Formats: sequence, C-alpha cells, structure tokens
Amino acid sequence: MQDMRVLVTGAAGFVGGHLLPRLEADGWSVAASDREMDVSDPKAVEARVRDIEPDAIIHLAAVSSVATSWQQPELTYRVNYLGTRTVLEVARRAVPTARVILVSTADLYGSTEPGAAPFDESSELRPHSPYARCKAAADLLGGIYAERGLDVIRVRPFNHTGPGQTDAFVLPSFARQIASIEAGRSEASMRVGNLDSVRDFLDIDDVVDAYIRLLDPQVESGIYNVASGSGVRIGDALQTLCSLAGIEPRIEAASEFFRPTDFAVGDSSRLRDATGWQPRVSFDRTLEGLLDHWRARVNAA
Repeated sequence: MQDMRVLVTGAAGFVGGHLLPRLEADGWSVAASDREMDVSDPKAVEARVRDIEPDAIIHLAAVSSVATSWQQPELTYRVNYLGTRTVLEVARRAVPTARVILVSTADLYGSTEPGAAPFDESSELRPHSPYARCKAAADLLGGIYAERGLDVIRVRPFNHTGPGQTDAFVLPSFARQIASIEAGRSEASMRVGNLDSVRDFLDIDDVVDAYIRLLDPQVESGIYNVASGSGVRIGDALQTLCSLAGIEPRIEAASEFFRPTDFAVGDSSRLRDATGWQPRVSFDRTLEGLLDHWRARVNAA
C-alpha cells in the first residue's frame, strides 16, 4: 500500500487508536480527522478531502453510545446520519474512485431468540435505539450510493472491546470496577445491568484486521458482518473477569444500566470467504488485556 492515502474520520476514538498504527505499519499514508472537522459540514469535509485526495476513506466518526443516543437524539442524527451522507456525497464529487468503508453496527439487526440462526447480511433490520436507527438509515444510504457507482463497503461489526474503550460500555465498566476493588479504591461490590443478555464479542485487534482487509480493491464491495459467531452471556463474562482478579464482589443491579434481555450473534461467512479473515484473539485473552488496561489506569490515578 505504499503511496496509497487513506482518510480516517473519528480517528481519535477507541477504534481509531488501534486502526491508525496498523494502517501506518502496513504502509498507508494516513490522514486523520476527528472533532476538528464537523462531518456534517459539507464545506469542511470537501475541503479536507480535496486537500488529501485519498484513495480510501474509513468513516468511523459517530456517536457510538446507545445511552447517549437516547439523551441526545438530535446530535446522534446529525453525526451518524447527516455526517455519513456528507462523507458519501463529498466522496462522489471529489474522489469518485475511492473506496469508502462505512463502519455501521450490528445493532441495526436488533435481537432474536436464543438458539436462532446467527444474523447474516440478509437479515431483516430491526433497530430499536436512536443510535441504531440512525446507523441503519446511514447504512441504507450507503447502499444507494453504491448503486450509483461509488465503491462502498458497509461493514457491520458486532460488539468489540479492548484497551481504550470507555467504561460507558459493559465490559470496560466491569473491568474498571474490578480494578478499583483490587486496588482498594472501592468496596467489594459492583453495579451492573442485565446479566442475561447474550452478545457476540470480538477483540478490537481482530476488528481492525477486518477493516484493513476490506481496503483491498480486489475485495468486492458490499455488506460484511464482522462477528465471532459465538454468543457470550454478559454474566459469564463478568464471572470470568472476577475469576481473573481472584475476587468475589457483591453484585448489585443498577436501574440506570438496565436494558431488556437480548440475544445477538453474527455470521461472518461472507467476510471470511472474501478476505480469509477470522478472529484470532480468544475472549479470555481479550478480557485479560482489558483488565490489565484498567488496572494501569486505576493505579495511575
């Protein structure tokens, strides 16, 4: 990928922090943008794109928290939908041959019953939150631009975690609380939400690997799930983290964290067949890395 240029929006976020070093190691010339460029501002985006003339765009910029989307639906719509529309339209006008990777979400599939077949790319979209609805609308808009000739990849990642993810998400929240208990900074009790939901978790390094593989122009444009294909009960993930730390905290249900029980597992056969991708980091290793990250943060505070 020598002399190939890629623009990454939302580059200062969790995923960007892992993606940019990998892109640079692979020889890409990386241009990063974050809050200094309003992705819903056509003039700002077009100026940036025309200045860089990227061969590819990875559009990460988003309001990524479901909770925030309920609190700030207008902001979520502006960033997640209007921002995507702006990026697509600017790409069509300014760099019509560039590959545009739209990072969507598996949340647009909603939930299914335990034991049901994993979601694949043809599954019905049933988004429930403002976050998921805006992402679904943006994803479908990407399909329209693809029909008009733009090289668009719509990638739908299932839950992913790792060092650097905010504790607004469930596993980092657990890891932070456990690290605080270990360090003697808090009592041996944890506040949690619904522990019965089942999610498909991936390590951030595996997700980044998928995005990089999808930059290959030999890979056909289209929709690709990024998923492990296995479900993990949230309560079991909590138990594993506690076992890694050697603690048995008191578990308290917190109404502010509660969400209805859901079940979501993905099928990434299309991605595997197109790129050879497969997850390589075990879930236990992901949890170990997450816990070590929060131990370092708590001890440094």
